Amino acid sequence: MTRVGFLFTRLRVEEKYLIDELEKRPGVEVVRINDGERFFDISQLPEAVDVLFERSISYSRGLYISRIFEAHGVPVVNPAVVAERCGDKYVTSQILAREGIPTPRVLMAFDEEAALAAVEAMGYPCVLKPVVGSWGRLLAKVENRHTAESLIEHKATLGVNHQVFYIQEYINKPGRDIRAFVIGEEPICAIYRSSENWITNTARGGVATNCPITAEIADLCRRAAQAVGGGLLALDLFETENGFTINEINHTMEFRNSIATTGVNIPEKMIDYVLSNAK
Repeated sequence: MTRVGFLFTRLRVEEKYLIDELEKRPGVEVVRINDGERFFDISQLPEAVDVLFERSISYSRGLYISRIFEAHGVPVVNPAVVAERCGDKYVTSQILAREGIPTPRVLMAFDEEAALAAVEAMGYPCVLKPVVGSWGRLLAKVENRHTAESLIEHKATLGVNHQVFYIQEYINKPGRDIRAFVIGEEPICAIYRSSENWITNTARGGVATNCPITAEIADLCRRAAQAVGGGLLALDLFETENGFTINEINHTMEFRNSIATTGVNIPEKMIDYVLSNAK
């Protein structure tokens, strides 16, 4: 019997698909672990499981609970190191830049005046992002100095996490971007996310259509996945005049709008990978 720890915050559509897939498998027992309903003694293994499947909505909860299990010898999908490399936008951008993988230019600042100077150096328009966040929340397109001053002042009052200013080059997308799904280091399918809004996340109303995986997309996805350590990943790509560029990498991706769109049974392939990592 393979005991799979399933770490979650709440059971969204994706988590229900994944649990259904796990429960279909012979010889598999699902141990549900809600990340907010219990405390953890770091000197003890929280649950005797053969692998932990991390699906927390909270980046920090998933990261620290993964580390507790790993400290007691339990493999985690995705490992804490991969979560850290993908969950913090600075870390992702730094790895991609170091490895020579195309990614938008990023400037970092830690003071309001320095942040304004960075925005001016980047040029308008540019994008202000929180270093940790998802679903396109708290992204801001900065069109001019007046907007920059207002947004930077606002972020500075939100607390410590928002006083790390991540200023990204604005990429003029053709009304869409690409989300590619990777298992291990191999891309399995991709979707276009189209929207009249500059933020194309399907969580924000973007429309999903199938995107064929070309040799160029496949090669870029493999390089980026290898750079962060591989696993169950969703990579966001922008199309530019000079080819594709990697915007972000997601380590607990959503996929509800991509199964029928691509014709690929994404949860089945994810569970195959999780079980292959059980000790």
